[in-house]
Amino acid sequence: MSTSAAWLILVLAGLLEIAWAVGLEFTENWTRLGPSVLVVIAYLVDLILLSLPMRVLPAGTAYTVWVGIGSVGVTVFGILVFAESASPKRLACLALIVAGAIGLKLLPP
Repeated sequence: MSTSAAWLILVLAGLLEIAWAVGLEFTENWTRLGPSVLVVIAYLVDLILLSLPMRVLPAGTAYTVWVGIGSVGVTVFGILVFAESASPKRLACLALIVAGAIGLKLLPP
C-alpha cells in the first residue's frame, strides 16, 4: 500500500469514527436495536480501516490523526446539530488538536 493510499484510508476511518461516535447518541444506552447494531458495525469496520494504514504509517501518528479527526468531527457535529457550546476556549482547544495532528503528519517518521 502506498503512503498516499494509507492517508486516504486513515481519513476515511476518521470520518467513520465520527459516524459511530455520533450514532451512540441515538442508541439510547443500547436500548434501541437498530442504531445499536449500526454503531457496532461501523465501529468494527472503522477498526479494520484504522489497522490498514498502520502497516505503512507510524502507529502513533496514525492513531493520533484518527483520534483527532474523530474528536474534532464529533465536537463540530455537536456544535452544529446539537447546539453545543462554540466558545472561543473550546474552539482554541480544537485548533490545538488539529495543529498536533498536522505536526505529526509533517514530521519525518
